[in-house]
Amino acid sequence: MAGSSLVLSDGSRLSRLDGHLYRVESVLALISGLAVFSLMVLAVVSVSGRNFFSQPLPGYVDWIEQAMPLIAFMGIAFAQRDGGHIRMDMIVGALRGRVLYLVEFISTLAILALMVLLVWGTWAHFARSFDFAAPMWSRDSSMDIALPLWPAKLLAPVAFSVLCARLVLQLWAFARAFIRNDDTPVAVPLVADAATQAAMEAEHVSGHDR
Repeated sequence: MAGSSLVLSDGSRLSRLDGHLYRVESVLALISGLAVFSLMVLAVVSVSGRNFFSQPLPGYVDWIEQAMPLIAFMGIAFAQRDGGHIRMDMIVGALRGRVLYLVEFISTLAILALMVLLVWGTWAHFARSFDFAAPMWSRDSSMDIALPLWPAKLLAPVAFSVLCARLVLQLWAFARAFIRNDDTPVAVPLVADAATQAAMEAEHVSGHDR
């Protein structure tokens, strides 16, 4: 479950790569949050225009469609790094040592296989929409104000590619932890006990989290 994991670090190359990728993921997550805020602003503008000027924002639905990939996909790798996606912590938390690392490796490998297929499929979907010779480089557009759709379609393979990089890094981390039988592996989300989770939440609420 979200909020019940922590990621350790050290001075290894794996940990440094984890930090570099995490900065990229944080930027993408920030962009996703800004997209949510922008839709809130657009909603206020559209409703205000309808109520006070009898003129809602033109293409409001079109802009929502353009922003959906930003909201849905840009933060997916960020959540994967921090263990924010829904998972069976009750089961995983009962495993220890090499058994835990093997199970995590297999499940991460399965996710990676799926994401590689999604990158291939979403890129093909983008390629069908993009055309240098077409107006605004697009073969298709939104229905109301004719926004080109290829930028929104490009976001999916970009976000999924970042997630694939995160999954490859986690596979490396789980494989290393399995070989070494590490007690505290780095660069992967670890299930925190109740006391640690409570301390993390208290630190976050108090504004002292780093």
